[in-house]
Amino acid sequence: MDDSQLIEQILSGDTASYALLVRKYQDRLFNTLLHFLGSREDAEDIVQESFVQAYLKLATFQGNSLFYTWLYRIAFNVAVSQRRRRKPVYSVDLGRELAGCEPVDDGGGPDDRLQRNENVEQVRAALDTLSEEHRSVLVLRELEGLEYDQIAEVLNTPIGTVRSRLHRARAQLRDHLHLVIPEDQREMLP
Repeated sequence: MDDSQLIEQILSGDTASYALLVRKYQDRLFNTLLHFLGSREDAEDIVQESFVQAYLKLATFQGNSLFYTWLYRIAFNVAVSQRRRRKPVYSVDLGRELAGCEPVDDGGGPDDRLQRNENVEQVRAALDTLSEEHRSVLVLRELEGLEYDQIAEVLNTPIGTVRSRLHRARAQLRDHLHLVIPEDQREMLP
């Protein structure tokens, strides 16, 4: 059953069908928000709030975009509002939280794994230095694989703005990484 059929059922009174939409999109939304916010707890809170708001506003969904795009837009608005209300909190365990509990053994030696882990941390730190506008467009494009028009819709900005922000975000990220990662180790960047 596709999203439009599920939405029709929900709006017709079958509220249990909303659980299918939640299951379909919750993990993907969580992962995107985790990269954007840098905190598992915040991402979980925003995902939950986003689904509540989407449910309450479902009658206003016009179907001009994918449900997923519409949901992202709600989630990013909630996330941006939350970030503005809070001061950033940095944790020593943030790297472990973002990377997961167990490292994956790719067969490389301990030095390679250590260097790769350090590079991942540098990329995450560099991502955190970007402005909200640049980080959000970069996460949506590079980590979620959304097209420019979808990003424009999610962020409610013109497609030209998406292109320019993405260009600037990539340049800022590259410049930052070139300062902290030696040239001979850049091929190990994620």
